[in-house]
Amino acid sequence: MYPALFTTPGVRDFAESVDQERQAQLKKFGDQEHPDGTGLPVYEHAARRYRDQADRNAASSVLAWRDILLEEVYETLAESDPAKLRAELLQVAAVCAAWIWDLDQRSAADPS
Repeated sequence: MYPALFTTPGVRDFAESVDQERQAQLKKFGDQEHPDGTGLPVYEHAARRYRDQADRNAASSVLAWRDILLEEVYETLAESDPAKLRAELLQVAAVCAAWIWDLDQRSAADPS
């Protein structure tokens, strides 16, 4: 195979799954180039709204993966600086990896 590049549980499987999906996208669509479409004021408002909602849900002990992902997605959409946009996209990917890991762990714990 290849040397261990990932140390966080589940990240290697996540990366391999993302790679498989990217290969399917490349096969279907080829390389794509699109404008970012980010940085609009409506997204800044939504980012604040989802951040506040996540904070409220965390304070009430009802925080869900949905809350975390939506907060990160809207923070991403609000960003126009390319370096900051990239950092936000990485945060979205990391949340997706964590959520998928959680799903996989639940599936492994429930053999039915």
